[in-house]
Amino acid sequence: MSLGSRLSEQFADFGSRSLITHALMAVGFIGAVVSGLFVDGQVGTVSMVAFINFTAGLWVAQAVHSLGNAATDDEYNGVLFEVLDRVQ
Repeated sequence: MSLGSRLSEQFADFGSRSLITHALMAVGFIGAVVSGLFVDGQVGTVSMVAFINFTAGLWVAQAVHSLGNAATDDEYNGVLFEVLDRVQ
């Protein structure tokens, strides 16, 4: 079984895709905070705004993706329950 087929099987579940999207949003937000606090001048401001825009774009994409998933019979109850299910 190739790596591509294993990844496509894992990402077939909406919960896995949601976890990845939320992790990327967290990384983007942390990048915004770090660049806003620790990078001086206009470069820090532009970097912070870019990270915020990236995070907002992912948030919109996740919201639209969730609306499409709501029409299916998937048992997705949110990212927090998805994390709890994977921890147990």
